[in-house]
Amino acid sequence: MSLPLGLAAAIFAALSLPAAAQVKATERVKTYAVSGSTGPELYESIGANGPRIGGMGVVGTIAHTNFDLKWRRNYQREGNGCRLVSAVPFLTITYTVPEATGALSAGTTKLWKTFSAGILAHEKVHGQQIRTMADRIYKETVGFFQPDDPECRTIREAIQPMLAAASNDQRHEASEFDRVEMSDGGNVHQLILNLVNGGR
Repeated sequence: MSLPLGLAAAIFAALSLPAAAQVKATERVKTYAVSGSTGPELYESIGANGPRIGGMGVVGTIAHTNFDLKWRRNYQREGNGCRLVSAVPFLTITYTVPEATGALSAGTTKLWKTFSAGILAHEKVHGQQIRTMADRIYKETVGFFQPDDPECRTIREAIQPMLAAASNDQRHEASEFDRVEMSDGGNVHQLILNLVNGGR
């Protein structure tokens, strides 16, 4: 989800699960300021001002994608059990990317536009991965039936392993995508080289 400079106990009833509609998301783009008159200066400013993630093992990043996913779930008693009959997701995806401030030469402006557009496009792939995760959660949980749960309490814990699996898979996919993009010859690696070397 970020670009380093240098992320059943319960039983299913025999039924067809509802198809998952594409989860809609509110997208936001946040920027942080970088300055410089050349590509290398701008990249150096990214290193000084870019997002920091990782808690104690803080890592500087060029850009970062974060999200907030909440659900309104409708659990209903069915016989002596409980079924999750519907769920409405509320998903907000936030992209944090660099924005150059100050006047730039025509040549540097062109380099920066290519770089910044490429970085945002990279982050939007992470956004799609997050949507895919939310779609998976919807598909795997809506219709889920928990027996012997007339008060619809156990079902809330019973779906947690599915939520965790979807989240872990999304993190792995994001990490692998970043690894490929930042490796020698990868898309982001090329964007950095183009910015720093002036398009040569």
